[in-house]
Amino acid sequence: MSRKQLILWTGRWALLLLLVPLLIFLSACGPEIIASPTSTPTASLTASLTPTNSPSPSPVPTATPTPTVTKTLTPTITFTPTISPTPTITPTPTFDFPDVTVQMQANCRYGPGTAYLYAHGLYEGDHGEVNGRNYAGTWLWIQPDNLDWHCWVAASVVEIEGDINTVVVHRSQLPHSTLYGPPENVQASRDGDKVVVTWNAVWMTDDDYRGYLIEATVCQNGFLIPVAVHTDRPRYTFSDEENCDGESGGRLYAVEKHGYIDPVVIPWP
Repeated sequence: MSRKQLILWTGRWALLLLLVPLLIFLSACGPEIIASPTSTPTASLTASLTPTNSPSPSPVPTATPTPTVTKTLTPTITFTPTISPTPTITPTPTFDFPDVTVQMQANCRYGPGTAYLYAHGLYEGDHGEVNGRNYAGTWLWIQPDNLDWHCWVAASVVEIEGDINTVVVHRSQLPHSTLYGPPENVQASRDGDKVVVTWNAVWMTDDDYRGYLIEATVCQNGFLIPVAVHTDRPRYTFSDEENCDGESGGRLYAVEKHGYIDPVVIPWP
């Protein structure tokens, strides 16, 4: 039942309730009506005031509070850095090469011996650093302070500061020349402990000609030793014993003032 119908229905019952007392009052004041035994009341004024269907008001929904989420902050973990111990630096000792001071005027050469070409002039008081030596230590491979390259000086003409045995045995490369060809018909013959090496002479101008160089390994007193010899003639005789472990041998260079022509291996007997 709608609200409008409910109001209309209630109003009708209220009017009926007002009319009933009024009718009773009027009937008491008016002439007495003698009812006929056969008359049947046409309507009954008794009515039930209990409504048949009373609507229940719709419940007002109760708002359910939305729970507020409380954020639980996760603490940021700050890592404590691991302290790495600072390594102790152990200084590496710097090798100190021996030094030399020239005691008299001398020649510095391209190889360890007087058989090699002149490379540079040394004078008393000149200073240099020793970076190598020959096997016996009789010649030193030095770099003079006034040069940017090395040469060989005899140990007998310098004063040495330091131990030359701390430097390596060095074999230097000879300056190369292509102005002339190498010696031809190189031969060697043995007579006991004597080995004679011969070859054909190489023609050069008088200005260029510097003879021949032989670098050899020979047996002396039961040991193989290196030797370097110079000759102006196309032959040379070596003392070479036959009781050493290992083999003797050598190679022959033609020499001109600019350098050394390609060597020829000697067919050692």
